Amino acid sequence: MKTLLLIDDEPRMLELLSLYLEPSYHCIAIASAKVALDYLEENQVDLVLLDIMMPDMDGWQACQEIRKFWDVPVIMLTAKGEQADIIKGLNIGADDYILKPFDEEELLARIHAVLRRTKTEETIIFFEGLRLNKDSIEVTFEQQTIALTPKEFAMLALLLDYQNKVFSREHLMNTVWGYNVTIDDRTIDSHVRNLREKLRKSGFPVDDYLQTVWGIGYKWHKAACN
Repeated sequence: MKTLLLIDDEPRMLELLSLYLEPSYHCIAIASAKVALDYLEENQVDLVLLDIMMPDMDGWQACQEIRKFWDVPVIMLTAKGEQADIIKGLNIGADDYILKPFDEEELLARIHAVLRRTKTEETIIFFEGLRLNKDSIEVTFEQQTIALTPKEFAMLALLLDYQNKVFSREHLMNTVWGYNVTIDDRTIDSHVRNLREKLRKSGFPVDDYLQTVWGIGYKWHKAACN
C-alpha cells in the first residue's frame, strides 16, 4: 500500500482527507510543514498532499524545500484558485493543483494519475526467496503465499525497504499506524511476533534477519544474505 503524507494545519481537513484516502492509501497526517520536513528526513513516502496557507511555513516554501532534497510527487491542495497561484505552484515543482472544496472522486483520480505518471519506486522486493509485491499487497516465499494483515505487511515492507536501519517502536507506530493513533509497545511487539511466526511457518529463516534491538526496537539485518 502506498504512503501519502498529508500536510495541513487544519485538524478537520486532515481528518477528512484521511477518511477519504485511507481505504486506498496509508496516510501520515501532519499539521505543520516544518514537522513534515523533519518526517521526510527519516521516512519514505510516495506522494505529498500539501496545503498552502499554513502559519509556520507556507506551502510555497515547503514545496521548494521538498524539491531541494526529495524526488517525491507533490500535489498542492488549497482554496487559492487564482491562475497566478496555480502557475506559481507548478513552477516551483508541484505536480498538480487541487482546489478546495474538492470532490472526493476527483481527489482520488488526481492522486492516482500523479502516482502513475511519476512512478519510480520498486513495487516488488526480493529477498532470499521472499517476494513482497506492494501493488497487490502479497507476500510469498518460494511461491508459497504468506497471509499477512495490512499492518504486518506495512511493517515488513518498511523493514525491507530500509535494511539494517534500526526502527524504534515509536517510529514503527507513527509510520505504520499513523500519528493520530496511540498504541502501546505491546501492540508493536505483538505484531512483530505474529509476523515472525508467519514467516517462520512458511520456511523462511526469519530469525536470521528480523532482529530485536533491545531497548530500542527492530531492524532487518541483511549481512547474512550476501
